[in-house]
Amino acid sequence: MAQASHNEHLAKLASQVAQVPTEPGCYLWKNASGDVLYVGKAKNLRARMRQYVQLSDERPMVPRLMAATDSFDYVVVGSEHEALVLERNLIAQYRPPFNVDLKDDKSYPFIAITESDVFPAIKYTREHHRKGTRYFGPYTDARAARETIDTLRKVVPICLATCAEWKRAKRMLDRDPTQAAIANMVLAEKCRPCFDYHVGRGPGVCAGMIDTVEYARHVAQVERFLEGHRSQIVGELTEQMQQAAADLDFERAGRIKGRLERIQALDDKQQVVLPSAVNLDAIGFYREETISCACVFVVREGRTIRSVEFILDKGLDVGAEELAEGFLKRYYDETSDVPAEVDLDCELADAAVIAEWLTEKRGHAVHLHRPQRGEKRHLLDMAGTKARHALVRYMVRTGYADDRTNQALLELESALALEGPPLRIECFDISTLHGHFTVASMVVFTNGRADKSQYRRFKIQTPLTEANDFVSMSEVLGRRYAPDRMADERFGKRPDLIVVDGGKPQLTAAVNQLQELGLDIPVCGLAKSDEEIFVTWDEAPVVLPSGSPSLYLIKQVRDESHRFAITFHRELRGKAMTVSVLDDVPGVGPKRKRLLMRHFGSLKRLRAASEEEIAATEGISEMVAHAIWQALHESQDF
Repeated sequence: MAQASHNEHLAKLASQVAQVPTEPGCYLWKNASGDVLYVGKAKNLRARMRQYVQLSDERPMVPRLMAATDSFDYVVVGSEHEALVLERNLIAQYRPPFNVDLKDDKSYPFIAITESDVFPAIKYTREHHRKGTRYFGPYTDARAARETIDTLRKVVPICLATCAEWKRAKRMLDRDPTQAAIANMVLAEKCRPCFDYHVGRGPGVCAGMIDTVEYARHVAQVERFLEGHRSQIVGELTEQMQQAAADLDFERAGRIKGRLERIQALDDKQQVVLPSAVNLDAIGFYREETISCACVFVVREGRTIRSVEFILDKGLDVGAEELAEGFLKRYYDETSDVPAEVDLDCELADAAVIAEWLTEKRGHAVHLHRPQRGEKRHLLDMAGTKARHALVRYMVRTGYADDRTNQALLELESALALEGPPLRIECFDISTLHGHFTVASMVVFTNGRADKSQYRRFKIQTPLTEANDFVSMSEVLGRRYAPDRMADERFGKRPDLIVVDGGKPQLTAAVNQLQELGLDIPVCGLAKSDEEIFVTWDEAPVVLPSGSPSLYLIKQVRDESHRFAITFHRELRGKAMTVSVLDDVPGVGPKRKRLLMRHFGSLKRLRAASEEEIAATEGISEMVAHAIWQALHESQDF
C-alpha cells in the first residue's frame, strides 16, 4: 500500500517535471514543510530532474531524497557557468541536508586584508566574508594563522586591524574621504603613534610616517606573501637592502637583512615536494560510511606552505565525484587563494564548468588534473593519508563512532520491531565447497562492536553430497542453542537478535530450529544482493535507508561472519589437501610432514620446490624427495 502511494507521488512529480523548461538552471527539491532538501544545477533542467523522479539516477541518496520530496522549484539562468555560481549561493543560503557540506558548522579562521580602507590592515578573523576585504585561507589551525600574521608583520610592516590608533585613523578618514590624498599629513597632525610603531613593528600610519603609495607597496607584498609568492618578496627586499647599503644607510640595510632571514627561516620549515616552482592544491579524501575528511595541501612555488583538513557530512553514502565536487564548490567559494592547478583523485563530469568558474575567480587559467604517477601523485596520496588520520582523530575526539553505533541500534530496534535495542547480536554464515569441508561461523557484536572473544566456529557433522545451507544452518543453530550450550557461560548470554547470512531459505531453517528448541529469539536474514532484510512477521523484506548507521552495522556484522567462516573453510581445505597428498608417499610419516611444512610453510611452496630443494630439508633423503616431488606433481596434473 505504501509502495503504491509512493509510486503515485513520483508519477505526480513526473507530470510536473514534464512542464519544466530545457534551459540551464538550478533546481530545488523541497519537503512538505517547504524546506529545501537538495540543490542541484543542470545544463538541461527537465532532463536532469526527470532522472530523479524516474529513479534512473543511480546515486544511493536519490530514493531517500525522492521519498522525502513533496515539491520542487527551479531558477532558469543563461549558462551552465551561471548555474554553478547560483547553485553555490543557494546551497550557502539554505544548507540543504542532502548536499555535501562541512560536518561541523563552525567558521574557520582566515587572514584578511581590509583592501577598501585608505590604509588596509591585516587581521585574524572568523567573520563571514565582507565586501572590500580580501581573505586568505581557510586555516584549520588557529595558532598557525596567528603565527603567520606575526611573522609576516616582522617581514613587511603593516597595520593590525585590532590596533586602537589604526581604528581612530580609519574613522577619521572614513568621515572625510577627500583627505585621503594627504592622509599622512592629516594623521601626523591629529593622531598619536601606536605601541607597535614605538617598538619598530608598525609602519607608522598613525604618526603620518608613511604615505599611501609606499603603504600600498607594503600591502601588495603582504598579499603576494600570503599567496605563496615569496621569491618575489625576497627579490624586492634584496634589492632594497643593496640600495640601502649603496647609500651607506647600514641601519636600514640591517633591518631588511633581518626580514630576509625571517623569510629564510620560514622557508626552511616547508617541505620541498616538487622539483618545479608550481602552484597547486592537492586535495585528498578519506571516507567512512556517513562521514569523510578532505585534506588540502597548498603548494606554492613548489613548497607546501600549509595543509588544512575539513570534516564533511557525507561519506560512502555519496559517490566520490559528488563528494569532491561539493567540497570544491564550498572551499573555493570561501577563499581567494586559487592556484593554477587543482589535483584530485577522480574525474569530474563538470570539470570544465568548475575550471571556468575558478579561472574567473583567479583571473588566470585554472586546470583540474588527476595525476597518475610521479611527485604529484605522491603528494595526492599523502593528502589522502593525512585526511584518514584527521578523520580518525575527529571520531575519537567527538565520540562520533559511539553516537553512530547508538543510533544504529535504535534504528534496528524500530525497523525490525524488536522489544529493545539489540545489544548482543549473533550472526551465522555457512561456507562449503560442493558439500565438502562445510563449516559455520558465529560472530558476536556486543553494544554494536565486534566481540572476538565470543566468536565460535563449527564443523558441520551432517554428511552432505552437495551444498545445503538449509541443513547446515539447522545443525549449527541446534548445536549453539542446545540447552547445555545456553547454560554454558563461555557462550555468553542469550542474544537480542540472530542474523543469518542469506534469504528466505536460511531464515526458515533458523526459525524452525529455534521452534524445535522452544526458544523465542528475534531472527532475520540478510540477503547479499540487494541488502534486503527478511523477517518472520512480514512477507516483504525490510529495506534500511542507504547510508544509514543501521545498514552499515548489520552489513558489518554479516561481512565479519562471512570472513570468519571462509577463513576456517580454507584452513580445513588446505590441511586436508596436504594430508591427502603426503599420506600416500612411502617413507613420509607425521614427523616428516611436520618438517616439510615447517621448512616450506605451505603446500603451494612445497609444490613449487625442486627435488634438490626438498632433499635439502632436514630428515628427507634424495629417494624420499623424489617420491614427494612425483606425488605432488601427479596430484597437480590430476
